[in-house]
Amino acid sequence: MTAMTAREFNQHTGKAKYLARDEPVFITERGTIRYVLLNFDEYRGLTKPPKTLNDSFAMDENDYFDYEFSRMEGSFREIDLR
Repeated sequence: MTAMTAREFNQHTGKAKYLARDEPVFITERGTIRYVLLNFDEYRGLTKPPKTLNDSFAMDENDYFDYEFSRMEGSFREIDLR
């Protein structure tokens, strides 16, 4: 993570743009992060809407979770669909 104060950012804008090529640059004011400088490809990736509904629910390998479903217990009756 790269961070710069607002004063450093104002004095070294070129350096901030150079650093933002590889990772977001956090700009702080009085010790609190107020702004983030991103390269355009990262920004576009964050704001681009998914192509399909399936893409909205797609999971990558980091989103995997392990859950074991419990078996339903009880008495059930058959349904006549005639």
